[in-house]
Amino acid sequence: MMKELSKSILLLLLVISSLVQSFFLIYRLPGSDSVVKSADKYIKTDNMGAEENVEHLIFPEQMIIHLGENKHTIFYPEMTFYNLIYSRLQSRTFEGFQRKSVHDINWDQLSKDHAGIELKFGSGIPVTLLQKVMQIVPDPLFQAESINRIWIYSNHTENKVHAYFFSSLGDVVYEATKADLTVQDVQQHVDFGAQWTPYTKVSDSYYVPEKPIQLVESDMSIKSYTTEQMQQNLFFDPSITRNIREKDGSEIYTDSKRSLQVRQEQKWMSYTDPAAAPTGESDPSKDVLAAIDFVNQHGGWSGVYRLMLTQSSEDKSSITFQQYYFTYPILDTPSFRYGVMKLEMQQGTVSSYERSLIYVDHEGGERRQAIKLPSGDLLRKLISQKANDAEIDNLYPAYMPSLVKDRLKLTPVWALKLKDGSVRIIAY
Repeated sequence: MMKELSKSILLLLLVISSLVQSFFLIYRLPGSDSVVKSADKYIKTDNMGAEENVEHLIFPEQMIIHLGENKHTIFYPEMTFYNLIYSRLQSRTFEGFQRKSVHDINWDQLSKDHAGIELKFGSGIPVTLLQKVMQIVPDPLFQAESINRIWIYSNHTENKVHAYFFSSLGDVVYEATKADLTVQDVQQHVDFGAQWTPYTKVSDSYYVPEKPIQLVESDMSIKSYTTEQMQQNLFFDPSITRNIREKDGSEIYTDSKRSLQVRQEQKWMSYTDPAAAPTGESDPSKDVLAAIDFVNQHGGWSGVYRLMLTQSSEDKSSITFQQYYFTYPILDTPSFRYGVMKLEMQQGTVSSYERSLIYVDHEGGERRQAIKLPSGDLLRKLISQKANDAEIDNLYPAYMPSLVKDRLKLTPVWALKLKDGSVRIIAY
């Protein structure tokens, strides 16, 4: 009896051992062909940037506080009052939308006379995405729109709060007839700006501070993702790619369908996959979510980014993720490409992907010093010289990046955005 039991136990151990060996042979041995990989999936590279979700990528680039009596101030992301007001507004409910012509209201006069909060997103955010960060009740009249600005103000004569959502097309505005806000709520939020830097409104587009704005100039240690990492990350079979060296010093890697161009002097990459793009009409919301998933899998996020979306045509979405250094954006300049990730999407599929390979080495040290940007009449003079009669869309503090002795330097500047979308830098 004991002999038979021993045989049974030994047989069981042999079976288990055989199964374990089979597992390692099939799944663990390098080069095994038994692991089936889907043709439409990329290999994720380890030890690259963090993953992110859409809720952390949608936030206003500016929060303009209208104090009444033609007084204004501006809060920027990560400022204490910005975070406080925005988090409170995110918890409020907006519903019952009515469509109106944007020309029905004198917005310039409204900003001078009434206390209110204006959220500027910088580009159109589809309502379906905005609903992920704000309590907006679905409404068929409103659902297909993209919103670039929200304006909430109180009218004391009516004892009522008005909440307007501006279409990115520029001709239509939607009023939320049911807003979960009181006149007292709005006034409390506005009061946070009473002792902040005063701004003067110029024409109907931008604001000039009357006191200097203080930023931090930073010099940081950096590292960079390697070309080999990106090849492994972006090509189905990196072993079949060939290398082409261009006259300008850049290198191109291609598998005959896709291509990866790397500009070594700037550590900037451009990936294209023209064969992957299907035909048909694109859905901007789905394109944005697909773009975020793609970045999560192919390089990740090396800091804080804000979504900017422009619909270039019916079948294509142009998506930019703007990088921030604490409170202000980092500019992407012709002399040094940095500060943005750009993707072209067609029906949820990436046809092009651009980004810097540089990321901050937090263990390598950082040197900082306070810098004050000009304000008031001096700034107005500099704006006039730089704009040279061009129409101005916005003015905001930003950081101009540069490489200095293999370190990343972020220099505070004023950025002047023109109506044609271009940006001119006011360095001082």
